[in-house]
Amino acid sequence: MKKYNSMDLVVDKPHKCNKCDRCFKEKTTLKRHEMIHTEEKPFTCEYCNKTFRQKGNMKIHERIHTGEKPFVCEYCEKVFSTKRNLIRHIRTHTGEKPFVCQYCKKSFSHELSLRIHLRTHTGEKPFTCEYCKKTFSAKSSLISHIRTHTGERSFICGHCEKTFSEKSILRTHIRTHTGEKPFTCGYCKKAFRQKVHMEEHKRTHTGEKPFVCEYCEKTFSAKSTLIKHIRTHTGERPFICGHCEKTFSNKSTLRTHIHIHTGEKPFSCGYCNKTFRQKTQANVHERIHTGEKPYTCKYCNNTFSRKRQMRKHELIHL
Repeated sequence: MKKYNSMDLVVDKPHKCNKCDRCFKEKTTLKRHEMIHTEEKPFTCEYCNKTFRQKGNMKIHERIHTGEKPFVCEYCEKVFSTKRNLIRHIRTHTGEKPFVCQYCKKSFSHELSLRIHLRTHTGEKPFTCEYCKKTFSAKSSLISHIRTHTGERSFICGHCEKTFSEKSILRTHIRTHTGEKPFTCGYCKKAFRQKVHMEEHKRTHTGEKPFVCEYCEKTFSAKSTLIKHIRTHTGERPFICGHCEKTFSNKSTLRTHIHIHTGEKPFSCGYCNKTFRQKTQANVHERIHTGEKPYTCKYCNNTFSRKRQMRKHELIHL
């Protein structure tokens, strides 16, 4: 299996564009590239009159109209409209990752994934938001970000008609209807709807805390926890109540606060049906019924149902 080092992506390209200094291996590739600058698109789709710079791209596009998918996976017989998509798919079967980062030796199954990853080393962020000028290392990240400005939510759940700005978020949401939990912890077999939640959970087994605060060097097992922690240093409170304009550092705290305005108490005791604004309040209340006392004094082993009670008690020993 041939490995492609990230240096291979930038060397041995003798043909240089006079407009943007980009280099290419083949002169024909350079000529096709130059059409980007001239905006020439000589090839037209016979179905919708969309125009293309390359005949090959036009032929691929026309398969949207014809439904033709001539490329078949030898492993699972799934079909594809382009050879490139077939090759990428086959790597999900073979596990092949031929594109290797020159800096950290991490390998990737797609060249584009390597290019995006390289920007974590170089710091390059070539994609800029037209609304707020924030920059991004990947075009997909920019597209997702722009929807926070436009409010576009074009992905609709077929079960409840809730709308989402991202297809991936919709997929995750659908699992709340289907109950699907496709990601399983290799240590305890606990299952999760999202891969990121499984990875965070696995760190409770490994003790790994890879996310480091730039202000105090405290470490965290989850990036989301680090982001929340950093706000204790910066004082940032980006979540605003629509009722009273009070600001909060965490979205979950804002949600709980909004219940004060709406009067909503969505969390019920499993024993007496008393309702609460916060899940933690419901959990603490239920200990009245269960007798559970999960907090133990480190000095005398007395147990308590609330952490606050335990801390108050421990002052007796000091």
